[in-house]
Amino acid sequence: MESPGLIIFRLRQRSLARGVLLVLGALAVSLRLVGFPSAGAPHASAWQIVPALAVFWGMVETARCLSRRWSLHHAGVLLLLYSELMILVLVLFLWVYL
Repeated sequence: MESPGLIIFRLRQRSLARGVLLVLGALAVSLRLVGFPSAGAPHASAWQIVPALAVFWGMVETARCLSRRWSLHHAGVLLLLYSELMILVLVLFLWVYL
């Protein structure tokens, strides 16, 4: 019997944790690419497309967890999708405008 923590690595099965970890990891990478911790002026990077694609992939993984019927789980997944959409807009902003 496999441990439940390994479901993240099974790409054919739905996993909210995989989607959320992808999005948060991509946000951390994106902030690091613009030089977030330093106090100097932020700078653009052509590599910002990689975190943007990772955020989009994480949103797809989260959207796979939506149920067909309305429930509290469905509402929670929708809230996660809205927050991931805001992260996607932030990553695209850092890519295009900096």
